[in-house]
Amino acid sequence: MAGNILELTSTNFKTTVESGTPVLVDFWAPWCGPCRVIAPILEEVAKEFEGKARVAKVNVDDSPDIASQFGVRGIPTLILIKNGQIQGQMVGVNPKSSIVSLVQKSL
Repeated sequence: MAGNILELTSTNFKTTVESGTPVLVDFWAPWCGPCRVIAPILEEVAKEFEGKARVAKVNVDDSPDIASQFGVRGIPTLILIKNGQIQGQMVGVNPKSSIVSLVQKSL
């Protein structure tokens, strides 16, 4: 896991997403090919928004309760959360420009 991307679990999920800082949460799994494709894009997004928004990952195999809470059925799923509220989401591999636009809406 890269330094700019936070790994979320049941322990730290709630406090992270209820902060005033927007958090782009990537629901993923190690065996998911498309998740591996999107990972370097998310690294770039994390660097671009450093100090303004956070990028975090939830491994759906390790934290199925969080995935279920957000109705995640397919991965990768990106959900943007600010102050505990969903601001937007997208499923599948999306271009960096679409992901950046999603994050910018919450700033």
